[in-house]
Amino acid sequence: MKELGAYLKEVRKSHGVSLEEASEDLKFSILELENMESGNTKAFKDIYDLRHMLQEYAKYLGLNKEEVTEEFNDFLFEHTSKISLEDILEARKLKEEEAKKISSPYTIIHKKKINIAPYVLGALITFLVLLLVIIIVKEVNKKPVRTSELKGSVVSFEHTY
Repeated sequence: MKELGAYLKEVRKSHGVSLEEASEDLKFSILELENMESGNTKAFKDIYDLRHMLQEYAKYLGLNKEEVTEEFNDFLFEHTSKISLEDILEARKLKEEEAKKISSPYTIIHKKKINIAPYVLGALITFLVLLLVIIIVKEVNKKPVRTSELKGSVVSFEHTY
């Protein structure tokens, strides 16, 4: 990556473009351009963003962006292929052994399961009690139906006064 960054820096300088000018044109920070030109890949959070920025920078400098991308991909392959197959198999074996270990119920972290049945039952009972209260209140406040006998007795009662 250092070679690719040095090449980009050399091309930029040969075109007479300053870091400030390239930064302004590309909407990249000067620090990002300096890190690309120095080959500092650790300064970038996402390797895919770095690849996209390198493509844009190559296009800006009039370079073939496919060639720059291929060079970057070669660097990535070389960088990530340093882990031997034996190391990968050993790590996988250790992970499988760790999963097979017998553990105590006191060391296992259990996820708390929420039982919603009591909440649903409580809500249903509350609803039924409220419904019963409403029915009772309506019945208590209901006006009695006056029959003809009651009407006559009320009238005769009023005349006695």
